[in-house]
Amino acid sequence: MLRVSNHRISRIRQRIYEIFEHGPVGDRTGRNVSRLIVALISINVVVVALESVPDVRARFGTIFTAVEIVSLLVFSVEYGLRLWIAIQIPPYRQLAKRKARLKFATSALGLIDLLAVLPFWFAFFVPADLRVLLVLRVFRFLKIARYSPGMRSLLDALYAERRALLGCFIILIGAALIAAAIMHLVEGQAQPDKFGTIPEAMWWAIVTLGTIGYGDVVPVTPLGKIVASFTIFAGLIMIALPVGIVATAFSEQIHRRDFIITWSMVARVPLFAELNATEIADIMRLLRARQVEAGATITRRGEPADSMYLVADGEVEIELKKERIRLGAGHFFGEIAVLRRARRSATVLAVTSTSLLVLDAHDLHALMEREPRIAERIHSVMRNRLGGEGVTPKGDLLAEELSTVNEPTKT
Repeated sequence: MLRVSNHRISRIRQRIYEIFEHGPVGDRTGRNVSRLIVALISINVVVVALESVPDVRARFGTIFTAVEIVSLLVFSVEYGLRLWIAIQIPPYRQLAKRKARLKFATSALGLIDLLAVLPFWFAFFVPADLRVLLVLRVFRFLKIARYSPGMRSLLDALYAERRALLGCFIILIGAALIAAAIMHLVEGQAQPDKFGTIPEAMWWAIVTLGTIGYGDVVPVTPLGKIVASFTIFAGLIMIALPVGIVATAFSEQIHRRDFIITWSMVARVPLFAELNATEIADIMRLLRARQVEAGATITRRGEPADSMYLVADGEVEIELKKERIRLGAGHFFGEIAVLRRARRSATVLAVTSTSLLVLDAHDLHALMEREPRIAERIHSVMRNRLGGEGVTPKGDLLAEELSTVNEPTKT
């Protein structure tokens, strides 16, 4: 009985981990939870800004207090659950439960989650400066890094290039010291209050190299102006270096994330599941992205089947003769008709704004002609699936599409 109970608890913990960490592709519960927390974080940031205005705080103070209580409860439950499921995080699975949870609690994201709740629980029992709490609530915005793929990719890029960025910072400090020393030598006598010492000249060097140039400290001698001109040009290079490094790393992270997502989707399609890495990569190069607005028609019944589709994001509805089927992210449709050169057996509509990955029929057939091994495996999988009926749980059309096999595409 105890073993069954422990197994059930383990399954619940795994399910919560999947919800929080976007486990299965197309997990609607996970997406909804993420959207709820992101919305709550956004509301908190807006409330913090408005609450700093005395008139607005006096008028809507009760609403602001209710938002804070709800946010505190939600973020506290989230933090508690994340501590509980920490043993499911891949790097911590080999650790003892207590050590795994300590690792999570002391990680960057764990500290951000703790900072989002701990000070405000203390505020109920210990008098605190309202301004301090307002500033701490702004830090809740950092929680969005966990739910925003773009922000997470940016943080990953910064971490991956930390050594290069540190090198840029050291070069910048060195350039500032050199510029300050030269300006101290050139302008020290003309402006002793501003360039009389190297530390005093450092302020001018930093704002000049940073291309800000407040204008509060400027050279007055001809030689000083020449030095300032070279310093400005050097500043352009100093700023361009880290910007270029971060931009390149960020782009690589985005492409890597999209590659992994696309790879996992292609590998899940039964037609391609048994292909090796090189063969899947060949198919991925043939995919093209297509964005469809809500309510738009993707395919119509009776049309020639010129493409198969994978749902990257959003939801589509397949209108069959006797029923309607909805498919979400990670599902696919239209591959049987493409392979059999049949006509579409169903009309497919976009329920929400939907991102699709499209594999054109001529690309698929060309790939099969070029790679006999891929063709044999695809035909083998298709033959094994001809006995299916209706729409399989994974979303591909079988019986209805195959009913149109004998209707060849008109050319």
